[in-house]
Amino acid sequence: QVQLVESGGGLVQAGDSLRLSCAASRRTFSTYGMAWFRQGPGKEREFVAAITWSGSPTYYTDSVKGRFTISRDNEKNTGYLQMNSLKPEDTAVYYCAAGPVSYFNMAYSLPQNYDYWGQGTQVTVSS
Repeated sequence: QVQLVESGGGLVQAGDSLRLSCAASRRTFSTYGMAWFRQGPGKEREFVAAITWSGSPTYYTDSVKGRFTISRDNEKNTGYLQMNSLKPEDTAVYYCAAGPVSYFNMAYSLPQNYDYWGQGTQVTVSS
């Protein structure tokens, strides 16, 4: 079992930046792919970004390309999501996920392919 704990969310204004962190409880995290998903009010959980166990390559949903950067530090068992130029439509609960996910045919973008999830951190962007 791997426990994931997100942090770094908050209330910011449009155009601001935030960095989310995802701390894992076990070193096996370094062998797993990880991703960030988000769920806005009244919406389904959606894929945001993914990263392989080694840190490359990375994948993003179109709406965050050029604004968000996913990264990881396997020595610290921690993943990150740097979010710049935030928009009100980025408002959501952000979840990190990890597991032995496949990168074939965009399987990394499907929440059901991840074994471990954090509890989520709220990001609210005001206009």
